[in-house]
Amino acid sequence: MKKTKPIDYITEIEKLKRKKNAIILAHYYQTGDIQDIADFVGDSLALSQKAASNDADIILFAGVKFMAETAKILSPGKKVLLPDVEAGCSLADSCTAEEFTKFINENPGRTIISYVNTTAEIKALSDIICTSSNAVQIVNSFPEKEKFIFAPDRNLGNYVKNLTGRDIVVFNGACHVHEEFSIENILKLKEENPEAKIIVHPECELPVRMIADYIGSTSGLLSFIKKDEGNCYIVATEPGIIHQMKKANPDKIYIPAPPKDSTCGCKECNFMKLITVEKIYNCLKNENPEIILDEKTMENARKPIMKMMQISEKPGL
Repeated sequence: MKKTKPIDYITEIEKLKRKKNAIILAHYYQTGDIQDIADFVGDSLALSQKAASNDADIILFAGVKFMAETAKILSPGKKVLLPDVEAGCSLADSCTAEEFTKFINENPGRTIISYVNTTAEIKALSDIICTSSNAVQIVNSFPEKEKFIFAPDRNLGNYVKNLTGRDIVVFNGACHVHEEFSIENILKLKEENPEAKIIVHPECELPVRMIADYIGSTSGLLSFIKKDEGNCYIVATEPGIIHQMKKANPDKIYIPAPPKDSTCGCKECNFMKLITVEKIYNCLKNENPEIILDEKTMENARKPIMKMMQISEKPGL
């Protein structure tokens, strides 16, 4: 019996991209092989900007659902694909529209800032969106007496509140990855590697942020290691970013920060890791699963996203 030749997924994906005028957008938390076949790799802000300004007919999002929804909101005339519909987000799931509406009603008269890591429904309830790259700048773009609601990440929200000194009430949501880093295990790792600098995402809990040499978004962490004179880093965020760090500075050492439970594998985002090269091939070939959102939700969600993007384009922001 003649053996079936295995599919060269990388080659076939490239063919499909050309045939269908498609682009692949990938988040830094994707595996290295997916990052390498993407047309653009970035953090949530950069991916939002790219989704809003491209000539493709099809956007395939190698990320999680809220990211693909954002791409659809910003490019409603394009077909937006997500290779696995189960690629959700624990942070987005921690804030439902019903819960958030109640929270808003309990805290009236405040400007509503929602993190981009939210569903389309939450964005539609918001005045402006932010990312971890621009959250502080977004808050500081408002008058000093402005009062805010920040949702859904309690750690990022309190980080922004402490840095800005603003009147902010914070929704009680969290990312399962960033809350799993162990300060005890990180300090032990630091003892073993005294030259290492601890670099931390602001979604991490306060004790982890307090021992950081640098706190920043994924793009901020990447920029830091490019400019910094150090040679070794303990990286407290999803370890997918280390692929780009190694490409940028291959001679430096990057150590993933350890979780509280070394047996759980929870320092990785299991939702991000649902996306595979094979799923990307099948998704692009069949043009399914497709992100479908109702027009009213997209219209209401687009306004706060565009407001964020306009502010982020201003000098110094």
